[in-house]
Amino acid sequence: MMTKETIVQALEQLQDPFLHKSLKETGGIKEVTVKPEKNHVSVKLAIAKTGTAEQMQLQTAVVKLIKELGAQTVGIRFAEMDAEELKAFEINETKPDNLLSPNSQTVFLAVASGKGGVGKSTVSVNLAVALARLGKKVGIVDADIYGFSVPDMMGITKRPVVRGDKIIPVERLGVKVISMGFFVEDNAPVIWRGPMLGKMLNNFFTEVEWGELDYLVLDLPPGTGDVALDVHAMLPACKEVIVTTPHPTASFVAARAGAMALRTEHEIIGVIENMSYFESKITGEKEYVFGQGGGQKLAEELRTKVLGQIPLQQPDWDKEDFAPSVYEADHQIGKIYNDIAKQIAELTIYAK
Repeated sequence: MMTKETIVQALEQLQDPFLHKSLKETGGIKEVTVKPEKNHVSVKLAIAKTGTAEQMQLQTAVVKLIKELGAQTVGIRFAEMDAEELKAFEINETKPDNLLSPNSQTVFLAVASGKGGVGKSTVSVNLAVALARLGKKVGIVDADIYGFSVPDMMGITKRPVVRGDKIIPVERLGVKVISMGFFVEDNAPVIWRGPMLGKMLNNFFTEVEWGELDYLVLDLPPGTGDVALDVHAMLPACKEVIVTTPHPTASFVAARAGAMALRTEHEIIGVIENMSYFESKITGEKEYVFGQGGGQKLAEELRTKVLGQIPLQQPDWDKEDFAPSVYEADHQIGKIYNDIAKQIAELTIYAK
């Protein structure tokens, strides 16, 4: 049964997006009113800053949480904490100049593969969205310069805007996105040489107004070429996930990407085996189209673990909110990505 007490207990677990403390710790839950006859709940919350994108993210999380408890409608009012309240938490308004600053608290999460065609970009996009669904502040850099695909996969039709001397990334599904695809016309081929590409990548880190991020997911180009090497050189501290298929040859090639990460002192936190099997909707029988064992073999070679096995299955397309490669949270594969995201959050909680 939905009661004021159960709602308060649930809300207490949410975090103030600026204080990075639970609403229980900040005393941010000011009012909770339950109207059982209308199946309506209204709440008043106090947070450090109002009128921001972070407030909107919190609002979405609150509505989702309360509706899961049984409410049909939810009303939310936000108030801004006063100076005395903020002083108790000693808010530091100084922000790092960019994500590469020594005091940046962002966890860089690189997604790599040994070869193309294994679904690395699909994995990158869905990991970013899954982390955002966990309440994390997430950005994604489409660093696959020659094979950029993230905007299309996420159904993005807008382009970034420039504010002052900063590029404002496009936000979609709770994820801030920047891609080479935003800066070329009509899907034109990129014919730049290595040094020019390296400069563009550096701009993605330093000239984009990311705001505060918990995670920046990097969709790396396949293999061990110039762009991948540039990324490894730019980021002294980075967590890495290697994507492979179950086929022995794919995992053999993927080991090269893993070896490069280890040589550059990037930490490999796991392997994701994509296209693991096809499951018949009629019989439930699994067909291992690309063989078996590649992911586990690669994980053993890199001395890490398999974070998840993703089967072959198409997302459910929503014509009103089209994102052709993103799985819904309640989709079978969406749930697998959610589990992987939770593992990554646990593995990186003390990253910085």
